[in-house]
Amino acid sequence: MAANVGPLSFSGSPLDRADNIRADADALARLMDWKARLLALDGLMPSLDDTGRLAWGTLADAAEDAELCFLGLDDGKACFAAVPPNGDASPRMANPQLWSLMATLELGDLALYGGARSLIDWHARHRFCAQCGGNTQIAKGGWQRNCSECGAQHFPRTDPVTIMLVEHEGRLMLGRGLGWPEGRFSALAGFVEPGETIEEAVAREVLEESGIRVRDVSYIASQPWPFPSQLMIGCHSYTDNDELMIDTTEMAEVVFFRREEVESAMAGDGPFVAPPPHAIAHHLMNWWIKK
Repeated sequence: MAANVGPLSFSGSPLDRADNIRADADALARLMDWKARLLALDGLMPSLDDTGRLAWGTLADAAEDAELCFLGLDDGKACFAAVPPNGDASPRMANPQLWSLMATLELGDLALYGGARSLIDWHARHRFCAQCGGNTQIAKGGWQRNCSECGAQHFPRTDPVTIMLVEHEGRLMLGRGLGWPEGRFSALAGFVEPGETIEEAVAREVLEESGIRVRDVSYIASQPWPFPSQLMIGCHSYTDNDELMIDTTEMAEVVFFRREEVESAMAGDGPFVAPPPHAIAHHLMNWWIKK
């Protein structure tokens, strides 16, 4: 059971995903009328209306050859997003304008945008078949691509990532990755590899990055993360050893912080810069302070 960490950014989309409509080409076609809405985007950047909400247009605003993804239903109205010419392979922090815009969105709009971004970015970067190299075409309302050459079916991917708190005698282990701004710390994180459980991924990543062995791994909460399309799996663990052996190819620093240091950092006046509120690490650290 997930812990109560409060509402997480990019979760809680207000749309009905309506999977039954995705699979019914005739039903989907009937929804593509003047009432249907098209999410206004500049590539993958969101556009806002005069009230600061996500801006919407109609299907008439889409380019004639645009691939349209069915996002779901909003009060019976079909919502779509158009696949841009290019995806986004840049680091997640490389666009300050995007982060500034997202900070102004309410949670429902942020969740809707995050889901749409992940989906259309995947389409933009998967126009060719991974099996034979042939052209792929959009299918199932945008929740599938089919190869026109070999018939292979491809589906939007979500990559699981563990992000974990490590506790030792009332202190919390946090790290600063290579290339991060001086003083910014967060929970350690890493991709789940094939053949691993979540618990095994937590133990392996922590050992690789810090030299620390953990025990009693527990699940706290999860968060969709659309950069490009990950599921952040928040966990907590304990260690009986605080002797660090840092992997300097990945980490600039790994430090055990006392509870009062974490509290002051979360309040904006501590020995390190804490993760921003839209990141699950922020909520995990708040949870740890209160537990």
